[in-house]
Amino acid sequence: MARDAAGEQPRPLWRNRNFTVFLGVQTLSVAGDSFSILAMPLLVLHATGSVVQMGLLTGLAGAASIFAGIFAGVLADRVNRRALLIACDVVRALVYALVPLVWLLSPRVWLLYVVVPIGAALGMVFQVTYVTVVPGLVDEGQIMKANSRLYGTYSIANITGPVLAGLVSAMYGPSAAIAADAGSFAVSAAGLCFVRPRSRSALAAGEAPPPVPRAGWKDVLVGARFLWRHPALRSLTLLLSFLTFLTLGLNDLIIFHLKHDLGQPDSAAGYVLASAAVGSMAAAVLAGLARGFLGFGACWIGSYALCGVAISFIGLSANVPTMAVPATVFLFCRGIAGICSMSLRQEVTPDRLLGRVTSAFWTIHAALGPIGAALLTWGAARYGVAVVCLAAGITCLVTALCATLTPIRHPRPELLPVLEGPSASRLPGNID
Repeated sequence: MARDAAGEQPRPLWRNRNFTVFLGVQTLSVAGDSFSILAMPLLVLHATGSVVQMGLLTGLAGAASIFAGIFAGVLADRVNRRALLIACDVVRALVYALVPLVWLLSPRVWLLYVVVPIGAALGMVFQVTYVTVVPGLVDEGQIMKANSRLYGTYSIANITGPVLAGLVSAMYGPSAAIAADAGSFAVSAAGLCFVRPRSRSALAAGEAPPPVPRAGWKDVLVGARFLWRHPALRSLTLLLSFLTFLTLGLNDLIIFHLKHDLGQPDSAAGYVLASAAVGSMAAAVLAGLARGFLGFGACWIGSYALCGVAISFIGLSANVPTMAVPATVFLFCRGIAGICSMSLRQEVTPDRLLGRVTSAFWTIHAALGPIGAALLTWGAARYGVAVVCLAAGITCLVTALCATLTPIRHPRPELLPVLEGPSASRLPGNID
């Protein structure tokens, strides 16, 4: 894809300036983003003392992501992707900066119900576009390695981010941590100005890709149709809908359990999330080896089965160390499954459809997440965190075992044939 005419081997990722800059600025952005992941629930808990409101805010953010996801793929495939990433970062920096500015005068919880959905919607557009950019930054055969490298450095950022967020929140309040997040988006936008991604079609042909036809409403369904035609992606999308329903509110449960049930300070939540991020870092190192040795099916199914066991034990934790262990296992297993899933989608999807396929994938499997977050936090307030986590963990385990009856079980689902049908010829940007 990006080799020269002499057939030289792909250059190492560390010598790829575009990828290195992209990796650096996004790692900084993730470190800042981990501030708001911890600070937003703490801000709500400090102001209201209600785990239900934490769940409602998480659910509202999920709903905004789903709505944005309907159109995010069309945007990513139709406009300049780098410009779209920069615009998302700039607007998020401005929106999140409103929270600490307003909190200097007086807490206004209603503002969070405006800022968080806007930030979540822009985050969805950014994530979809980010996935489409990565293949254009690396050489042929390096997608899995690039995703692992990105996930690894993000994991390091997620180790330091929550610790610093917890300390900042304990000393200056959660609004100060959100201010740091706003600054990270501004730095990320500046760094992206120096990244020059190219489409895979351009890399393959050695010239600029042809102009893309004007988008229509039917374009929104293109990604969903491609997912339906690919047997493994179809099964992944459906099963992940249930798994997202069970796990979207998990951070809220962890923070509520630490603060309400165990009486821990804000910094304790940062320590738990930071230690758990070690699992994500380990997943980044081992995902490629695990998929190569065990195959896709065993990695994905085994990972989510262990996730179910870990979730069950989170609610039974009696202190910070015993909560950190299952949380670490959960992020490790989810990381393995996530890297494998994203790499598979990038490998089998043509570049001109990658934005719409990614958008459809995330939108569909996230659809039940807001409902799940609201129900899990409501259940925690009514029945306790231990009962809710046990029920969610068992259901997660059963869902993972159901995958053994689907094409996900294949060790190399990227080789499975795409289903043909009458609708295939009518797809805009039809697959050759």
